[in-house]
Amino acid sequence: MLFYLLAAATVGAAVNVVRSRNAIHSAIWLVVSFLSIAGLYVLLEAEFVAAVQVLVYAGGIMVLFLFVIMLVNLRDASETRLALRPAISALVGLLAAGLMLYVFTRGRIGPAAGPSTLREGGNLQVIGDAMFSDYLLPFEIASLLLLVAMIGAILLARQPRN
Repeated sequence: MLFYLLAAATVGAAVNVVRSRNAIHSAIWLVVSFLSIAGLYVLLEAEFVAAVQVLVYAGGIMVLFLFVIMLVNLRDASETRLALRPAISALVGLLAAGLMLYVFTRGRIGPAAGPSTLREGGNLQVIGDAMFSDYLLPFEIASLLLLVAMIGAILLARQPRN
């Protein structure tokens, strides 16, 4: 029952992130989504990942988002014209679809690590082994997608030269 409650909170908060017209309200809904995802990780007995979710995402990344939202003049950012926007969106979409296709076809899809596996070496060892052996390529592709998103945010936030 708790899983369904946390899953509904995650989906509801994510929908509100997209629907909210106020950037600050979207950021607050994103924090709610991050915290409910951390709750799902606790239910999966992945306490380390839940702690990282709360500390890194709900803490550090959201503070960074709020600083950027408050420092960037959003009226100017909404009027920014980027001629390559459809092409960049299509490229990022294709990369994300390719990443998902790779994970579902070549990734190790089998029974999840149960409590007995986690107690043997701890869930940190299981995560590290999986991340740097079976899922190394998707991990690197995700880091490249984050780099592209960061460059895109910088391009959108910069002031046009006159």
